[in-house]
Amino acid sequence: MAREIKALVSRMGLLRWLAVGVAVVLGGVGAVALAQPNALPPPGDTLAAPAPTRAPPPAPAPAPAPIPQVALRPDQITLLLRTLAQADSHGFDPDAFSAPGLEAQLGARDPQARAAAQMQLVALTLRYANAVHAGRLPPASFLHEWGLKPPPYDPTPGFVQAVAQDRLGAWLSSLPPPYTGYDALRRGLVTYRTIVARGGWGVIAAGPDLKVGATGPRVAALRARLAIEDPTVTAAGPPVFDDALAAGVARAQKRFGLAPTGVVDKSTLAELNTPADQRVDQIVANMERWRWLPADLPSDRIQVNIAAAVLSVFHDDTPVLSMRAATGRPGDETPMLQSMIHSIVLNPPWNVPSDIATKELWPKERAHPGYFKRNDFIVIRSPDGGSRLQQKAGPKAALGHVKFDFANSYGVYLHDTPNHGAFDRYGRLVSHGCVRLERPVVLANAVMTGSSQWTPDVIDQTIAGGDTVRAPLPKPIAVFLLYWTAYVGPDGQVNFRSDPYNWDHILTQKLAALAHATA
Repeated sequence: MAREIKALVSRMGLLRWLAVGVAVVLGGVGAVALAQPNALPPPGDTLAAPAPTRAPPPAPAPAPAPIPQVALRPDQITLLLRTLAQADSHGFDPDAFSAPGLEAQLGARDPQARAAAQMQLVALTLRYANAVHAGRLPPASFLHEWGLKPPPYDPTPGFVQAVAQDRLGAWLSSLPPPYTGYDALRRGLVTYRTIVARGGWGVIAAGPDLKVGATGPRVAALRARLAIEDPTVTAAGPPVFDDALAAGVARAQKRFGLAPTGVVDKSTLAELNTPADQRVDQIVANMERWRWLPADLPSDRIQVNIAAAVLSVFHDDTPVLSMRAATGRPGDETPMLQSMIHSIVLNPPWNVPSDIATKELWPKERAHPGYFKRNDFIVIRSPDGGSRLQQKAGPKAALGHVKFDFANSYGVYLHDTPNHGAFDRYGRLVSHGCVRLERPVVLANAVMTGSSQWTPDVIDQTIAGGDTVRAPLPKPIAVFLLYWTAYVGPDGQVNFRSDPYNWDHILTQKLAALAHATA
């Protein structure tokens, strides 16, 4: 037994030991969905999304829980050591949950030394449990737009019970996010860490676009680069850009969310030259965000990948509908959040946010008098002497024919648009923060499934009639706005997106600062 413990601890390496208490990962609750009214407001009213609600203040940090006094059997000690030694597979530093001298203490003859070592091991385990279950970021470190936060979590009761009931292995297995997307990223992390350990990949020199017919050292470098991630590309092939190499470029472009032209332009070159260790950081950042999701996702839900600008509908945990979306441009970021959709609005007016009115629309009216009238904007006066802009429902309305609103503190929602040109592009981060939809009527029909009143024909007729109507869903559906820049596709390969909001970089920096502070 002592020999096995020694081998396991030796694999863990040396690290600091936090001697007092157990860090408890805290989180605020996500946006709470509020019931939507069915009745229409009086003329001139907003008929907008439910009024933005103030996000609740972060829960105060509880006092560190005392380390529980438990008696661990030798096999339980072995299990805990093995779990902590493998913590790097969840994106943590290899020595994040180890302590110098623990090997000697666990094998000491002095009972008090062994007891102290067991308490040290228990505290490391609880700290690991917090990190892998609810993430490492304290509530105060979340950006305002990161509205998806894990609830407070204390692993101590579950750990004590698992030890007492001899189900420690099952408890440890239950800690990470229980999702295939997370497990797939774990496998991808192994792949890309292996690439880094082998030296990563070389940089393809800048130059003219590479396409079929090109030759030379840059083509040879391109072939070698593609072969590292794509097993169908032969690294030792001729330095000639042939049709097979163009197909490999197109596959890479799809993984990067670029137009699969088969031509290496500047955007493609930038993605190919992104260092392998930066891809590892992206995977780790996305694994961390998986821990912010609820432990049980609703089996019926709408998910938007903000970074990829794609909406998916799940029924019984199976994707049944997908469409392109347009999400917030940098500076007008679409926030991460969760909420519930209770109703939709057909032929919605647009109540213009004050900042958009001030910065964009009023200057247009002053520069081109009559702009408001030509585009169906009206100025609504308030009793206190103020005013606001509203665009009437109709063919020019910025929200198109359908709006899917839901309670949140950001005032964002899903909606149609009269301008569908953006959906033909691969880069679709163009909105002011709301999510525009490629096929909103299709989504409306999907969420109205089961309604005897709001059939597809009735929806079409109501839209054609032009009246503004709020239609309640037969069953509320959860909506999640998520920021995935690394995810695994059906072919098992990791897809990457650029970090348009710089949120991967910010999260990576915050996690590194936390690790440094506790070192």
